[in-house]
Amino acid sequence: MTTPTDSPGRNTPEASTQVTAAPAKPEVKLDIEHVHVEDDPRTWSNIRKTTILIIISGASMIAGLSANIQNPANDQIESQLHTTSQDISLSLSMFILAQGNFPLLWSVLSEIKGRKLVYIASITIFTVASAIVAIARSIGLVIGMRVLQGAGSSSVISIGAATLADIYEPHQRGTMMGIYLSAPLLGPSIGPIVGGALTQGLSWRAVFWFLCIWGGVIVFAFAFLFKDTFRKERSITYQNVLKRRIRERQLNEQKKKDQLRSGDVTPASAERLPGGGAQVEKQVQQTGDLEAQRTTSVNVTADAMKEVKPSFADINPIPPYLRVLRRKNNVAILVPSGLLFAFSMSITYTCARTLANSYGYNALKTGLVLLAYGIGSMAGSILGGRWSDRTLNRLKAANGGVSYAEMRLESTKLAMLWFPPSVIGYAWVCQQHVHVSAVCVMLFLTGFFSIWIYSSTLAYIVDANVGRSSSAVATNSSFRGICAFVAFEVAVPLQDAIGDGGMYTLWAGLMLIAEGVVLLVLYKGRVWREQAVEAERVRQERKDLDAGDKA
Repeated sequence: MTTPTDSPGRNTPEASTQVTAAPAKPEVKLDIEHVHVEDDPRTWSNIRKTTILIIISGASMIAGLSANIQNPANDQIESQLHTTSQDISLSLSMFILAQGNFPLLWSVLSEIKGRKLVYIASITIFTVASAIVAIARSIGLVIGMRVLQGAGSSSVISIGAATLADIYEPHQRGTMMGIYLSAPLLGPSIGPIVGGALTQGLSWRAVFWFLCIWGGVIVFAFAFLFKDTFRKERSITYQNVLKRRIRERQLNEQKKKDQLRSGDVTPASAERLPGGGAQVEKQVQQTGDLEAQRTTSVNVTADAMKEVKPSFADINPIPPYLRVLRRKNNVAILVPSGLLFAFSMSITYTCARTLANSYGYNALKTGLVLLAYGIGSMAGSILGGRWSDRTLNRLKAANGGVSYAEMRLESTKLAMLWFPPSVIGYAWVCQQHVHVSAVCVMLFLTGFFSIWIYSSTLAYIVDANVGRSSSAVATNSSFRGICAFVAFEVAVPLQDAIGDGGMYTLWAGLMLIAEGVVLLVLYKGRVWREQAVEAERVRQERKDLDAGDKA
């Protein structure tokens, strides 16, 4: 049976009995996603929710555009800055690596200081870095600013999905996640078109001025049209920081009492010591993990939040990262997620080379062909998201109205049948230099089926990590970035050595393995997740006991 923590809005019969008995230390688990909060984002109007969806989708397009919009300008950059193709490749690879790993920092920051601050700060960094690239006179400065661009554009990758989790219920997230993902997926396709047109019509610097203007528009939208969706009562990361800070005050309070008894300090001076005052002590006694409290305990926690304020010193991305990786179901789903993203980056990168070398296409024609992959990705993201929600609702109804996160992955089976054959078809269409219309068809199919699967895996990552969705998505981003970095580095050597046919036949094999792992999570992930939740509960109880003994 799924624990209440992982099944939103549901209490077991045993839990109801515990509520009636009203034990001294509540043990009834409350789904942290549904803790009562003021101005609940899930009760906002559809207009406000749609506005938020449009803003974060527009911001997420920056990530996709920025990775590929430079490609048509590479020859001009190399010529004008007197650099080498290796340096150009480094600027692209470092951008992807930074974009993949900085979400770890942004996600933790958003769980302490809220989503809006992170959005504005990160996109501002991106905007400023874009302007500096546009006026750069050396490749070193370009590479450095491209890293900052990757860092700034990466926040939406992690907390965009978390923002959707803030405002939508689980049964709605597949559809909304599909819409949200369609924007960055279109970026890699229209990026070469926009970059080619700006480079040919103006210069390579116009490409980065375009990104600067886009970033400025997004910053304005977040500043004046976006209302923060973060609620600290629903964040496990915030609650853990809060508990640690309160525990520290509890120890200081005990030290103060010991000093009073020993006569080292006077009662008046004791009130000025850290942790002084009876209110904090009362809060320490009554505040526990929010997941393990009844709804009636939330008011006490709210009082504690007013008294104890986490600061930037509490921002450490490593513990949330490790907590996500402690769960076997998370690790298992992160691997295919990373491979799917690496595949999408590889196919757009190598297809551009194939079209240029084998078909003699210029940058603009190449971008138009790659648009087929983007349209396929958008269609797969939107339709796959809807199918994911429909499948989840059907399985939930068949299960007596009770759902669990792994049900989401059932929707991937249909796409799994067609995805590897589509990859093999693309491989040999390119290898044999078949008419470009066939290349477009295979690009559409590979984009359609790959994102169908990927959107469901991302929705699962959110649903399976209640209360720490942004940390989970940031960890996923890290896996994506590392996998894509490797894919970029090996793509050209592999393509030159064994051709598109051999290379994408290998990719088809990797995709079969990825599909097998997704199926493994579908059938075994629930058991792994429940075991991990129980292990975390035991560890937390042990920590609380140790802290009590020290106090």
